[in-house]
Amino acid sequence: MLLLLLISSAFVLPWAGAGRIIGGKVVVPHSRPYMAYLKIEVKDQSGSKAFSCGGFLIRPDAVLSAAHCVDKKGRVNITVILGAHNIHVREQSQQWISVRDWVIHPDYCPVTLHNDIVLLKLKKKAKINKNVKLISLPSSNEHVRAGTKCEVAGWGRTSLDGSKTDVMREVELKVQNDKPCQKEFRKYQRRSMMCVGDQNSGKSTYKGDSGGPLVCNKKAHGIVSHGMGRRLFPEVFTRVSYFEPWIRQQLRRFALQELPASPSSQ
Repeated sequence: MLLLLLISSAFVLPWAGAGRIIGGKVVVPHSRPYMAYLKIEVKDQSGSKAFSCGGFLIRPDAVLSAAHCVDKKGRVNITVILGAHNIHVREQSQQWISVRDWVIHPDYCPVTLHNDIVLLKLKKKAKINKNVKLISLPSSNEHVRAGTKCEVAGWGRTSLDGSKTDVMREVELKVQNDKPCQKEFRKYQRRSMMCVGDQNSGKSTYKGDSGGPLVCNKKAHGIVSHGMGRRLFPEVFTRVSYFEPWIRQQLRRFALQELPASPSSQ
């Protein structure tokens, strides 16, 4: 179910739900070995609900994604699928790993989607091979210039109202200067967010691509966060370089801390 967030007379939609890449193409199978598919199950008094999001492997036991993917009311269970191309087939390359714990950024806001980032701790380490690999992160002072072409991958529909696809697709999107997003999103923060999209190309991420990486120069510079419903341009991505110190801190905490057996958001 999609939550409509009315902010400053503009509809801001976190890209959660059924996955879509619009205007993209099918990738060569397993050519994006850092990609993770998140199966999210939520149980509450009304029953069970299922969601899906993207993510990306940054350490054998850690996946980055968007906070709004896991910020749910009720009991949340997350399974990460690595090494997948066709997400609805149990391919031999796939690794299904339960998430043991996760930490949402302490300043995350579900209304404005500020600090839309979560780090997931896997119950066991992924086996790194040709189909499952890590992706590098930018340093805290590393940025991509406006005009840079980057890629975003995900699973799902190929148009706003089209049929679903089960295989991974990818779209090339251009990094914008901040003006289009400052105009459309009054709560846009240039330090922690990136403005991305292609105004006239009909290309976009959409629901369910949340949490996937914006890959520029072979590094994960952005995380799919939110947009404006059926309007494909512009899109807001979480700026990974801004959160790099926080990510490193949490990775150290994961390494040192004795984690509880059941997952919990913090």
